[in-house]
Amino acid sequence: MKSRVSQKQAQRGSRLNRVAKVDAWLLVPVLLLVASGLVMVGSSSIAIAESHGVSTYYYLLRHLIYVLLGLMLASTFRSIPIDFLERVSRPLMWLSALLLLLVFIPGIGRSVNGSARWITLGFANFQVVEAVKVMVIIYMAGYLVRKADMVKIRFFDTVKPLALAAMLTGILLMQPDMGSAAVITAIVGGMVWLAGAAWRHILVLGMAALPVFGFAAMEPYRLKRIVSFMNPWADPFDSGFQLTQALIAVGRGEVLGVGLGASIQKLFYLPEAHTDFIFAVLAEEFGLLGVIFILSLFMLLVSRIMIIGLMAHRMERPFAGNVAYGIGLWIGLQALVSMGVNLGVLPTKGLTLPLISSGGSSVLVTFLALGIVFRIRYELDRDAPFNIARVPNTAGARR
Repeated sequence: MKSRVSQKQAQRGSRLNRVAKVDAWLLVPVLLLVASGLVMVGSSSIAIAESHGVSTYYYLLRHLIYVLLGLMLASTFRSIPIDFLERVSRPLMWLSALLLLLVFIPGIGRSVNGSARWITLGFANFQVVEAVKVMVIIYMAGYLVRKADMVKIRFFDTVKPLALAAMLTGILLMQPDMGSAAVITAIVGGMVWLAGAAWRHILVLGMAALPVFGFAAMEPYRLKRIVSFMNPWADPFDSGFQLTQALIAVGRGEVLGVGLGASIQKLFYLPEAHTDFIFAVLAEEFGLLGVIFILSLFMLLVSRIMIIGLMAHRMERPFAGNVAYGIGLWIGLQALVSMGVNLGVLPTKGLTLPLISSGGSSVLVTFLALGIVFRIRYELDRDAPFNIARVPNTAGARR
Protein backbone atom coordinates (compact mmCIF):
# COMPACT_ATOMS: atom_id res chain seq x y z
CA MET A 1 0.00 0.00 0.00
CA LYS A 2 2.81 2.40 0.96
CA SER A 3 4.66 1.61 -2.24
CA ARG A 4 1.55 2.51 -4.28
CA VAL A 5 1.14 5.80 -2.40
CA SER A 6 4.79 6.66 -2.86
CA GLN A 7 4.54 5.76 -6.55
CA LYS A 8 1.54 8.07 -6.99
CA GLN A 9 3.37 10.86 -5.14
CA ALA A 10 6.40 10.35 -7.34
CA GLN A 11 4.22 10.50 -10.45
CA ARG A 12 2.52 13.64 -9.16
CA GLY A 13 5.87 15.22 -8.38
CA SER A 14 7.17 14.28 -11.82
CA ARG A 15 4.09 15.83 -13.41
CA LEU A 16 4.51 19.08 -11.46
CA ASN A 17 8.17 19.28 -12.41
CA ARG A 18 7.33 18.81 -16.06
CA VAL A 19 4.60 21.45 -15.97
CA ALA A 20 6.77 23.92 -14.05
CA LYS A 21 9.48 23.80 -16.71
CA VAL A 22 9.62 26.63 -19.23
CA ASP A 23 10.73 25.82 -22.74
CA ALA A 24 13.92 27.88 -22.89
CA TRP A 25 14.38 27.17 -26.61
CA LEU A 26 11.07 28.97 -27.14
CA LEU A 27 11.27 31.66 -24.47
CA VAL A 28 14.84 32.90 -25.05
CA PRO A 29 14.47 33.83 -28.77
CA VAL A 30 11.15 35.55 -28.01
CA LEU A 31 12.70 37.65 -25.24
CA LEU A 32 15.76 38.52 -27.33
CA LEU A 33 13.62 39.53 -30.32
CA VAL A 34 11.36 41.67 -28.12
CA ALA A 35 14.40 43.33 -26.52
CA SER A 36 15.92 43.93 -29.97
CA GLY A 37 12.63 45.44 -31.08
CA LEU A 38 12.53 47.86 -28.16
CA VAL A 39 16.09 48.98 -28.87
CA MET A 40 15.47 49.45 -32.59
CA VAL A 41 12.11 51.21 -32.22
CA GLY A 42 13.72 53.61 -29.76
CA SER A 43 16.63 54.24 -32.13
CA SER A 44 14.70 54.51 -35.39
CA SER A 45 11.74 56.62 -34.24
CA ILE A 46 13.40 59.62 -32.58
CA ALA A 47 13.55 61.78 -35.73
CA ILE A 48 10.00 60.76 -36.72
CA ALA A 49 8.67 61.69 -33.27
CA GLU A 50 10.36 65.10 -33.39
CA SER A 51 8.97 65.78 -36.87
CA HIS A 52 5.46 65.04 -35.59
CA GLY A 53 5.90 67.38 -32.65
CA VAL A 54 5.60 64.70 -29.96
CA SER A 55 7.95 63.51 -27.24
CA THR A 56 11.30 62.12 -28.39
CA TYR A 57 10.48 58.68 -27.04
CA TYR A 58 6.78 58.73 -27.96
CA TYR A 59 6.94 55.75 -30.31
CA LEU A 60 9.18 53.79 -27.97
CA LEU A 61 6.78 54.28 -25.04
CA ARG A 62 3.85 53.43 -27.31
CA HIS A 63 5.62 50.27 -28.44
CA LEU A 64 6.46 49.35 -24.83
CA ILE A 65 2.79 49.73 -23.85
CA TYR A 66 1.76 47.39 -26.66
CA VAL A 67 4.43 44.90 -25.61
CA LEU A 68 3.06 44.91 -22.05
CA LEU A 69 -0.50 44.50 -23.35
CA GLY A 70 0.76 41.72 -25.60
CA LEU A 71 2.30 39.94 -22.61
CA MET A 72 -1.08 40.13 -20.88
CA LEU A 73 -2.75 38.66 -23.96
CA ALA A 74 -0.14 35.90 -24.16
CA SER A 75 -0.70 35.10 -20.49
CA THR A 76 -4.46 34.98 -21.04
CA PHE A 77 -4.29 32.64 -24.02
CA ARG A 78 -1.68 30.53 -22.28
CA SER A 79 -4.41 29.67 -19.76
CA ILE A 80 -7.07 28.76 -22.38
CA PRO A 81 -7.26 25.00 -23.09
CA ILE A 82 -6.45 24.02 -26.66
CA ASP A 83 -9.58 21.85 -26.68
CA PHE A 84 -11.65 25.03 -26.33
CA LEU A 85 -10.01 26.53 -29.41
CA GLU A 86 -10.82 23.34 -31.32
CA ARG A 87 -14.49 23.56 -30.30
CA VAL A 88 -14.82 27.14 -31.56
CA SER A 89 -12.74 26.66 -34.73
CA ARG A 90 -15.55 25.89 -37.21
CA PRO A 91 -17.07 29.38 -37.70
CA LEU A 92 -13.78 31.27 -37.62
CA MET A 93 -13.23 31.38 -41.39
CA TRP A 94 -16.59 33.07 -41.97
CA LEU A 95 -16.02 35.36 -38.99
CA SER A 96 -12.69 36.30 -40.57
CA ALA A 97 -14.48 37.35 -43.76
CA LEU A 98 -16.94 39.47 -41.77
CA LEU A 99 -14.10 41.19 -39.90
CA LEU A 100 -12.33 42.02 -43.16
CA LEU A 101 -15.56 43.49 -44.55
CA LEU A 102 -15.98 45.77 -41.53
CA VAL A 103 -13.26 48.07 -42.83
CA PHE A 104 -15.55 49.11 -45.71
CA ILE A 105 -18.35 50.29 -43.39
CA PRO A 106 -18.34 54.09 -42.91
CA GLY A 107 -17.82 55.05 -39.29
CA ILE A 108 -16.18 51.73 -38.44
CA GLY A 109 -13.47 51.33 -41.05
CA ARG A 110 -10.61 53.79 -41.45
CA SER A 111 -8.39 54.40 -44.47
CA VAL A 112 -4.70 55.30 -44.22
CA ASN A 113 -2.70 56.24 -47.32
CA GLY A 114 -5.53 55.03 -49.55
CA SER A 115 -5.80 51.59 -47.92
CA ALA A 116 -8.88 50.53 -45.94
CA ARG A 117 -7.33 48.11 -43.45
CA TRP A 118 -8.23 49.44 -40.01
CA ILE A 119 -11.28 49.60 -37.78
CA THR A 120 -11.72 52.30 -35.16
CA LEU A 121 -11.95 51.10 -31.56
CA GLY A 122 -12.36 54.59 -30.10
CA PHE A 123 -9.00 54.81 -28.35
CA ALA A 124 -6.96 53.20 -31.16
CA ASN A 125 -7.11 51.73 -34.65
CA PHE A 126 -6.84 47.98 -35.14
CA GLN A 127 -5.65 46.24 -38.32
CA VAL A 128 -8.09 43.35 -38.53
CA VAL A 129 -6.01 41.22 -40.91
CA GLU A 130 -3.60 40.50 -38.04
CA ALA A 131 -6.36 38.82 -36.03
CA VAL A 132 -7.63 37.10 -39.17
CA LYS A 133 -4.28 35.33 -39.60
CA VAL A 134 -4.66 33.60 -36.23
CA MET A 135 -8.33 32.82 -36.84
CA VAL A 136 -7.54 31.22 -40.20
CA ILE A 137 -4.83 29.09 -38.57
CA ILE A 138 -7.22 27.85 -35.86
CA TYR A 139 -9.95 27.13 -38.43
CA MET A 140 -7.51 25.26 -40.68
CA ALA A 141 -6.20 23.22 -37.75
CA GLY A 142 -9.73 22.06 -36.94
CA TYR A 143 -10.59 21.38 -40.59
CA LEU A 144 -7.48 19.28 -41.12
CA VAL A 145 -8.34 17.19 -38.05
CA ARG A 146 -11.91 16.61 -39.23
CA LYS A 147 -10.77 15.76 -42.78
CA ALA A 148 -7.46 14.13 -41.88
CA ASP A 149 -7.86 11.13 -44.18
CA MET A 150 -9.85 12.81 -46.96
CA VAL A 151 -7.35 15.65 -47.48
CA LYS A 152 -4.70 13.09 -48.44
CA ILE A 153 -6.72 11.46 -51.22
CA ARG A 154 -9.64 13.68 -52.31
CA PHE A 155 -9.08 16.77 -54.42
CA PHE A 156 -12.30 18.43 -53.20
CA ASP A 157 -11.27 18.24 -49.55
CA THR A 158 -7.91 19.76 -50.49
CA VAL A 159 -9.38 22.59 -52.53
CA LYS A 160 -12.15 23.55 -50.08
CA PRO A 161 -9.96 25.38 -47.50
CA LEU A 162 -7.96 26.98 -50.29
CA ALA A 163 -11.18 28.21 -51.87
CA LEU A 164 -12.11 29.84 -48.57
CA ALA A 165 -8.62 31.37 -48.42
CA ALA A 166 -9.24 32.68 -51.95
CA MET A 167 -12.38 34.39 -50.66
CA LEU A 168 -10.33 36.18 -47.99
CA THR A 169 -7.69 37.00 -50.60
CA GLY A 170 -10.32 38.66 -52.76
CA ILE A 171 -11.46 40.86 -49.86
CA LEU A 172 -7.87 41.76 -49.00
CA LEU A 173 -7.11 42.73 -52.58
CA MET A 174 -10.04 45.16 -52.46
CA GLN A 175 -8.58 46.94 -49.40
CA PRO A 176 -5.87 46.62 -50.97
CA ASP A 177 -3.41 44.43 -49.04
CA MET A 178 -1.66 42.04 -51.39
CA GLY A 179 1.12 41.26 -48.91
CA SER A 180 -1.25 39.87 -46.26
CA ALA A 181 -3.23 38.05 -48.96
CA ALA A 182 -0.07 36.27 -50.11
CA VAL A 183 0.90 35.39 -46.52
CA ILE A 184 -2.53 33.93 -45.69
CA THR A 185 -2.59 31.92 -48.94
CA ALA A 186 0.89 30.58 -48.20
CA ILE A 187 -0.08 29.66 -44.61
CA VAL A 188 -3.16 27.74 -45.75
CA GLY A 189 -1.25 26.00 -48.53
CA GLY A 190 1.59 25.12 -46.17
CA MET A 191 -0.76 23.68 -43.54
CA VAL A 192 -2.55 21.57 -46.17
CA TRP A 193 0.80 20.30 -47.45
CA LEU A 194 2.01 19.44 -43.93
CA ALA A 195 -1.25 17.56 -43.39
CA GLY A 196 -0.22 15.17 -46.16
CA ALA A 197 -2.18 16.42 -49.19
CA ALA A 198 -1.15 14.89 -52.51
CA TRP A 199 1.59 16.76 -54.36
CA ARG A 200 -0.43 16.81 -57.58
CA HIS A 201 -3.34 18.53 -55.81
CA ILE A 202 -1.06 21.16 -54.28
CA LEU A 203 0.63 21.73 -57.65
CA VAL A 204 -2.68 22.18 -59.48
CA LEU A 205 -3.95 24.64 -56.88
CA GLY A 206 -0.66 26.53 -56.87
CA MET A 207 -0.80 26.91 -60.65
CA ALA A 208 -4.40 28.11 -60.35
CA ALA A 209 -3.40 30.77 -57.80
CA LEU A 210 -0.65 32.24 -59.98
CA PRO A 211 -2.99 33.95 -62.50
CA VAL A 212 -4.97 35.50 -59.63
CA PHE A 213 -1.93 37.14 -58.06
CA GLY A 214 -0.56 37.92 -61.51
CA PHE A 215 -3.76 39.78 -62.39
CA ALA A 216 -3.67 41.62 -59.04
CA ALA A 217 -0.05 42.59 -59.70
CA MET A 218 -1.10 44.33 -62.92
CA GLU A 219 -2.59 47.21 -60.93
CA PRO A 220 -0.57 50.28 -62.01
CA TYR A 221 0.94 51.06 -58.60
CA ARG A 222 1.79 47.39 -57.93
CA LEU A 223 3.30 46.98 -61.39
CA LYS A 224 5.34 50.11 -60.78
CA ARG A 225 6.69 48.60 -57.57
CA ILE A 226 7.65 45.36 -59.31
CA VAL A 227 9.39 47.20 -62.15
CA SER A 228 11.24 49.44 -59.71
CA PHE A 229 12.24 46.38 -57.66
CA MET A 230 14.02 44.96 -60.70
CA ASN A 231 16.09 48.15 -61.03
CA PRO A 232 15.38 50.66 -58.22
CA TRP A 233 18.29 52.89 -59.31
CA ALA A 234 16.49 53.67 -62.58
CA ASP A 235 14.10 55.94 -60.64
CA PRO A 236 15.73 56.47 -57.21
CA PHE A 237 13.65 59.57 -56.32
CA ASP A 238 10.18 58.18 -57.09
CA SER A 239 9.16 54.52 -57.48
CA GLY A 240 12.54 53.17 -56.34
CA PHE A 241 12.98 55.62 -53.45
CA GLN A 242 12.14 53.26 -50.56
CA LEU A 243 14.25 50.41 -51.85
CA THR A 244 17.28 52.54 -52.75
CA GLN A 245 17.27 54.16 -49.30
CA ALA A 246 16.99 50.73 -47.66
CA LEU A 247 19.89 49.41 -49.75
CA ILE A 248 22.00 52.44 -48.85
CA ALA A 249 21.30 51.74 -45.17
CA VAL A 250 22.24 48.06 -45.52
CA GLY A 251 25.40 48.97 -47.46
CA ARG A 252 26.51 51.54 -44.88
CA GLY A 253 26.31 48.93 -42.13
CA GLU A 254 29.03 46.73 -43.67
CA VAL A 255 30.16 44.06 -41.16
CA LEU A 256 30.05 45.73 -37.73
CA GLY A 257 27.60 48.59 -38.37
CA VAL A 258 27.91 52.30 -37.74
CA GLY A 259 26.81 51.97 -34.10
CA LEU A 260 23.53 52.21 -32.20
CA GLY A 261 21.82 55.53 -32.88
CA ALA A 262 24.28 56.55 -35.62
CA SER A 263 22.05 55.66 -38.60
CA ILE A 264 21.72 58.44 -41.15
CA GLN A 265 19.01 56.84 -43.29
CA LYS A 266 16.47 57.00 -40.46
CA LEU A 267 16.77 60.82 -40.53
CA PHE A 268 13.88 61.39 -42.97
CA TYR A 269 15.55 59.49 -45.83
CA LEU A 270 14.08 56.03 -45.24
CA PRO A 271 10.25 56.02 -45.06
CA GLU A 272 8.60 53.95 -42.31
CA ALA A 273 11.97 53.52 -40.59
CA HIS A 274 10.39 52.30 -37.34
CA THR A 275 7.85 49.94 -38.95
CA ASP A 276 8.23 48.32 -42.38
CA PHE A 277 11.91 49.24 -42.87
CA ILE A 278 13.20 48.83 -39.33
CA PHE A 279 15.38 45.91 -40.44
CA ALA A 280 17.31 48.18 -42.81
CA VAL A 281 18.06 50.55 -39.91
CA LEU A 282 19.16 47.56 -37.83
CA ALA A 283 21.48 46.47 -40.66
CA GLU A 284 22.94 49.97 -40.83
CA GLU A 285 23.57 50.28 -37.10
CA PHE A 286 24.66 46.71 -36.34
CA GLY A 287 25.94 45.54 -39.72
CA LEU A 288 26.15 42.00 -41.00
CA LEU A 289 26.61 40.62 -37.49
CA GLY A 290 23.32 42.18 -36.40
CA VAL A 291 21.54 40.78 -39.44
CA ILE A 292 22.90 37.28 -38.75
CA PHE A 293 21.90 37.59 -35.08
CA ILE A 294 18.26 38.45 -35.89
CA LEU A 295 18.09 35.80 -38.62
CA SER A 296 19.39 33.19 -36.16
CA LEU A 297 16.80 34.18 -33.55
CA PHE A 298 13.95 33.82 -36.05
CA MET A 299 15.31 30.49 -37.26
CA LEU A 300 15.51 29.24 -33.67
CA LEU A 301 12.02 30.50 -32.82
CA VAL A 302 10.31 29.11 -35.91
CA SER A 303 12.11 25.76 -35.78
CA ARG A 304 11.18 25.36 -32.11
CA ILE A 305 7.52 26.10 -32.82
CA MET A 306 7.54 23.52 -35.63
CA ILE A 307 9.21 20.97 -33.31
CA ILE A 308 6.46 21.58 -30.75
CA GLY A 309 3.93 20.89 -33.52
CA LEU A 310 5.72 17.63 -34.34
CA MET A 311 5.72 16.67 -30.64
CA ALA A 312 1.98 17.30 -30.46
CA HIS A 313 1.34 15.03 -33.45
CA ARG A 314 3.49 12.28 -31.92
CA MET A 315 1.45 12.53 -28.70
CA GLU A 316 -1.77 12.21 -30.77
CA ARG A 317 -2.75 15.87 -30.40
CA PRO A 318 -3.28 16.68 -34.09
CA PHE A 319 -5.21 19.92 -33.59
CA ALA A 320 -2.52 21.36 -31.32
CA GLY A 321 0.13 20.21 -33.76
CA ASN A 322 -1.63 21.86 -36.71
CA VAL A 323 -2.02 25.13 -34.79
CA ALA A 324 1.70 25.15 -33.96
CA TYR A 325 2.56 24.44 -37.60
CA GLY A 326 0.35 27.32 -38.74
CA ILE A 327 1.81 29.82 -36.26
CA GLY A 328 5.34 28.73 -37.17
CA LEU A 329 4.59 29.17 -40.87
CA TRP A 330 3.04 32.58 -40.29
CA ILE A 331 5.88 34.04 -38.20
CA GLY A 332 8.51 32.51 -40.47
CA LEU A 333 6.91 33.66 -43.72
CA GLN A 334 6.18 37.19 -42.52
CA ALA A 335 9.69 37.60 -41.12
CA LEU A 336 11.16 36.24 -44.36
CA VAL A 337 9.12 38.61 -46.54
CA SER A 338 9.79 41.63 -44.32
CA MET A 339 13.55 41.03 -44.26
CA GLY A 340 13.57 40.18 -47.97
CA VAL A 341 11.93 43.51 -48.80
CA ASN A 342 14.47 45.39 -46.67
CA LEU A 343 17.38 43.59 -48.33
CA GLY A 344 16.04 44.18 -51.85
CA VAL A 345 15.38 40.54 -52.75
CA LEU A 346 11.57 40.90 -52.77
CA PRO A 347 9.24 43.64 -54.10
CA THR A 348 8.24 46.29 -51.59
CA LYS A 349 5.35 45.17 -49.36
CA GLY A 350 3.97 46.74 -46.21
CA LEU A 351 4.62 43.91 -43.76
CA THR A 352 6.01 44.44 -40.27
CA LEU A 353 8.82 42.36 -38.82
CA PRO A 354 7.25 40.26 -36.02
CA LEU A 355 8.23 41.25 -32.46
CA ILE A 356 10.58 43.99 -33.73
CA SER A 357 8.66 46.55 -35.81
CA SER A 358 6.55 49.21 -34.13
CA GLY A 359 2.86 48.51 -34.65
CA GLY A 360 0.08 47.88 -32.19
CA SER A 361 -2.05 45.29 -34.01
CA SER A 362 0.91 43.17 -35.12
CA VAL A 363 2.53 43.20 -31.68
CA LEU A 364 -0.67 42.24 -29.85
CA VAL A 365 -1.65 39.39 -32.17
CA THR A 366 1.88 37.99 -32.37
CA PHE A 367 2.01 37.77 -28.57
CA LEU A 368 -1.45 36.18 -28.58
CA ALA A 369 -0.25 33.51 -31.02
CA LEU A 370 2.86 32.85 -28.96
CA GLY A 371 0.66 32.47 -25.88
CA ILE A 372 -1.17 29.68 -27.72
CA VAL A 373 2.15 27.98 -28.53
CA PHE A 374 3.22 28.16 -24.87
CA ARG A 375 -0.14 26.61 -23.95
CA ILE A 376 0.45 23.75 -26.37
CA ARG A 377 3.89 23.16 -24.84
CA TYR A 378 2.38 23.29 -21.34
CA GLU A 379 -0.26 20.70 -22.18
CA LEU A 380 2.30 18.41 -23.76
CA ASP A 381 4.41 18.54 -20.59
CA ARG A 382 1.33 18.13 -18.40
CA ASP A 383 0.08 15.06 -20.25
CA ALA A 384 3.47 13.44 -20.86
CA PRO A 385 3.50 11.28 -17.66
CA PHE A 386 0.06 9.88 -18.51
CA ASN A 387 1.08 9.10 -22.08
CA ILE A 388 4.14 7.29 -20.78
CA ALA A 389 2.01 5.42 -18.26
CA ARG A 390 -0.28 4.21 -21.06
CA VAL A 391 2.58 2.60 -23.00
CA PRO A 392 2.34 -1.19 -22.45
CA ASN A 393 5.21 -2.90 -20.63
CA THR A 394 6.36 -5.25 -23.39
CA ALA A 395 9.54 -6.15 -21.51
CA GLY A 396 7.58 -7.93 -18.82
CA ALA A 397 5.56 -9.84 -21.45
CA ARG A 398 8.75 -11.12 -23.05
CA ARG A 399 9.98 -12.43 -19.72
